[in-house]
Amino acid sequence: MKIIFIGTVKSSYKKLALLCKLNANIVGVITKKESLFNADFQDLTPLCKKNNIPFIFSNTSVNDSYILNWVKEKSPDIIFCFGWSEIIKKDLLDIPKIGIIGYHPAALPQNRGRHPLIWALVLGLKETASTFFFMDQGADSGDILSQEKIHIIYSDNADSLYEKVTQTALNQITYFLPKLKNKTFDRIPQNHSKSNYWRKRGMRDGQIDFRMHSDIIYNLVRGLTTPYVGAHIVLLNKEIKIWKVKEVKNNKKNIEPGKVLDVNSKNNTFIVKSGTHSIEILKHEFETLPKIGDYL
Repeated sequence: MKIIFIGTVKSSYKKLALLCKLNANIVGVITKKESLFNADFQDLTPLCKKNNIPFIFSNTSVNDSYILNWVKEKSPDIIFCFGWSEIIKKDLLDIPKIGIIGYHPAALPQNRGRHPLIWALVLGLKETASTFFFMDQGADSGDILSQEKIHIIYSDNADSLYEKVTQTALNQITYFLPKLKNKTFDRIPQNHSKSNYWRKRGMRDGQIDFRMHSDIIYNLVRGLTTPYVGAHIVLLNKEIKIWKVKEVKNNKKNIEPGKVLDVNSKNNTFIVKSGTHSIEILKHEFETLPKIGDYL
């Protein structure tokens, strides 16, 4: 079974490394030299060179004619597209004999669309999933090949959830790769009536307003921490990143949101009143700590 692999992020690298370990017949890799879009970008070419896998860079779109011609020359049975934020068009979809397998870290048909790990944490979900599916001309709407549920606990953040879904995905690949080779796999159609689409997030979605409830601020920060761009506050027209916080329970109902209640210069931390209770800022990019009584 001849495989072409498409990917450009950290999890793509791990999936490609596993396929190499499993002696999969990878006849080509489509990737990028760099990405201003993917915060978790990783260069796949060292792995390609180590395993003597031909590769090609997509400069604008994976649907470009020079990419299509390169893929046709390889005559793949299947294409794996893991970690690539672009709709695959019909000309490319029609090339591989079995189809193109995509990946989405959400419980399809629910939560299709953009930034699934971030939104799952920001919205305080208790569960998500790792889903491989046959790509069609829609967005995350094709038949499901494999899906495994993943529990989200309170202490999870973007980094730990990223690792959870990646490890789950690697286990799934190990299981379904022989089924694809032997053509003993199943295709499970999605129930489109149960679907929803998450939108692309913008800068305003990452801004902390201390009038928010403490749990909302906590979820926002843990959802945007590394490997992503980080939540932020705006102070004196300057954006300041916040990477880790802790909810602090209190009954200070007569204190306005945004007021600094305590400062620990030794630990470089401080506590701010929120819409409910308070938030301790544990990791941040303040050059100078605020003072008790300041407003953020």
